[in-house]
Amino acid sequence: MKELLDMFFTFARIGGLTFGGGYAMLPMLQKEVVEKRGWATEDELMDYYAVGQCTPGVIAVNTATFIGYKQKGIPGSIFATAGVISPSILIIGIIAAFIRNFAELAAVKNAFAGIRVCVCVLIFNAVAKLYKKAVIDLPATVIFVLVFLGSVLFDVSPAVYVVLAGAAGILIRNLGAGKGGK
Repeated sequence: MKELLDMFFTFARIGGLTFGGGYAMLPMLQKEVVEKRGWATEDELMDYYAVGQCTPGVIAVNTATFIGYKQKGIPGSIFATAGVISPSILIIGIIAAFIRNFAELAAVKNAFAGIRVCVCVLIFNAVAKLYKKAVIDLPATVIFVLVFLGSVLFDVSPAVYVVLAGAAGILIRNLGAGKGGK
């Protein structure tokens, strides 16, 4: 039970201290889940994010569920998921009660503008870290460039890019294995 409570409070802290959604949580997830607790590796975290993006639901919730399940099965997935959503439910409830009174204040608008900029930087830092670990050779670079260009130029579901990139990875690695590659 101690491990489950630790998982709940770890994910509650992540959920309560991260603004901007699932992508903004990535740096904190890397620190808490990979570096500090060893519940997942960098590669596993990237895989959970990829799968979390193309499955129904919120990326952060899906990722917490996957990590909880990996560590403690179904109870772990329940505690991790409950932990990551609890702060949002509490905060949204409080904000909903008062937002109409304060939404038009200049200070509130300016605060949200500043928070959005901060979230962009946090996401950029997470992407830079992931890029260094994931884009390690020419095939990965080609997949990266094609997915990047596709996502900029076309309005296609991210799930399509994940599936296509996965298929490309399988195809490239299998072709390479036939020619003496990995």
